[in-house]
Amino acid sequence: MNRRQLMTAAMLAPVLLLPGCETRKELSLVEAIRRLLLLAATRALAMLTRENGFYEDAVARISLPDALGGEGVSKSLTTLLLSSAFRSRLLKQANRAAEKGADLAAPLIADTVRDMPVDQALSIVRGSPTSATDLLRHVLGTSLVSTMLPGVDQGLKLFDSAVVTDALKLATGIDFTAFRDDVTAKAADGIFRAIGREEAAIRADPASTNDPLLIGVFGLAGRKL
Repeated sequence: MNRRQLMTAAMLAPVLLLPGCETRKELSLVEAIRRLLLLAATRALAMLTRENGFYEDAVARISLPDALGGEGVSKSLTTLLLSSAFRSRLLKQANRAAEKGADLAAPLIADTVRDMPVDQALSIVRGSPTSATDLLRHVLGTSLVSTMLPGVDQGLKLFDSAVVTDALKLATGIDFTAFRDDVTAKAADGIFRAIGREEAAIRADPASTNDPLLIGVFGLAGRKL
C-alpha cells in the first residue's frame, strides 16, 4: 500500500466506543456491525484511492454526463464533436478526480460508523449482504457528497485539466460546476457500492478476517442468533 492508502486505512481504524446501556448480546452485535463496516470501508477506499482506482473498478467507475457522451446519450451534437479518444481522456480525468474526493471521505465515514445509532442490530446481521452499508448510506445522507466536493473540484483542475476545459467549451447545457457536481455524486455512489461489495464478501467469508467477533456473528455460529 502507498502512503495515501496507509493514511486512509489508519483513519478508518479508530478504537470503537460503544454505548453502555445495552445488553451484552446487543453490544456484541452492534460492535460486530461497526467492525464489519470499518473493515469494508477500509478495503473499499484502499482500492479506490490508489491511482486509477475508480477508473479500473467495474463497480465504482464513473460515467460522463450525457451532455459529454455519457452512458445514457444517443447521438447528441456533443457526442459527435467529441472523439472517442477525447471522451476516454475526459472519463479518466473524472475518475482521477474522484480519488481526491475519496481521500476526504475516509475520516467522515470512520466518524460516522463510530458514532451512528445502530437500531435493530439483529435485523442488520440477518439482513441482506449490504444491510450495514445501506444503514451507513442512510445515516450519511448528502454529507458524503458535500465533504467530497472540494477534493473533486481540485482533482478536475489537476492531472489533465485541458481536456475538461475543451470538453466544456463544446458542451451545451453544462458548465464546470454542473460537471463537478455530477462527478461528485457519482463518486459517492461508487464508494457506497464498493463498500457494499466488501461487506458482502466479508459476510460470505468471515473467517478471512481473522476477527473472532465477526466470525462468531456472521459465521456458522451467527446463524443461530
